[in-house]
Amino acid sequence: MTVLQPPWSYPVLKAVADVLADTSDGLTGREIGDLLARLRMEDPIPTATKRDRLAEAFVARQNKDQSSKRIITFIFSAMEPVRYRNQPELFTLRQDRLNEHLAFVGLRVNDRGQVAKGAVAQTLDEASRIATSIRDELLRRKCHPEVLRYCSVEVLMKAHFHACLEATKSIFARLRGLTGATGDGAALIDATLTLGKSGVPMLAINSLQTQTEKDEQTGLANLVKGLNGLYRNPTAHDPRLSRSISEDELLEVLTMVSMVHRRLDGARRVEAAR
Repeated sequence: MTVLQPPWSYPVLKAVADVLADTSDGLTGREIGDLLARLRMEDPIPTATKRDRLAEAFVARQNKDQSSKRIITFIFSAMEPVRYRNQPELFTLRQDRLNEHLAFVGLRVNDRGQVAKGAVAQTLDEASRIATSIRDELLRRKCHPEVLRYCSVEVLMKAHFHACLEATKSIFARLRGLTGATGDGAALIDATLTLGKSGVPMLAINSLQTQTEKDEQTGLANLVKGLNGLYRNPTAHDPRLSRSISEDELLEVLTMVSMVHRRLDGARRVEAAR
């Protein structure tokens, strides 16, 4: 027996079409045409923009069937994992964006690309909470751009192991860029952030006029050393399968790295260091 899928509202159809036909990350015009033809769906305005073209195709088919079943079939065809074997991060990106809209009709795209039952959202906040991915949560927290620049692909691929590694490496690249220093790891931290015998670091995050400010400088240096010891050295040397990093831990690490970058945003180069 065929289960009837209730029609979706036009805003939901339009939102789904906007994701799948996004200018930067959506299907190409040719891919849209091929899928519509393969699924025997009418293509009412093939010369329109990708988004309008796909939205009108969805509306035409849903009006004909009085059901959203064929739109669900289109989503599954567009999200077949085999399509993304060379771009797994693109699958996750589209999946996250689709799920925020599908939550309004109690559906979601699972990791197999299938449209399955999900929690029903009544408000925008509920939809965001239901669909939130790590990447979306980082954006919500206003994670520093340097963190996302270094590890966005790993986050989208859900490669937590390497996301921690790349995020931590971003701090050392930043220290080299701000100071011109060379080296890596603890040696680079000592050369750029620690007070040293002179009491003057190469890169100061405050005026270093009071003991509190000096303690703050030392605290940041020790924090970066701790991140290096906890996440960079182990992930760089241990076999991948021996390191398991949960989503919660990954968010905590990336948020901490983001905080370090924000402190470095206001740092000043001390020319007379050492």
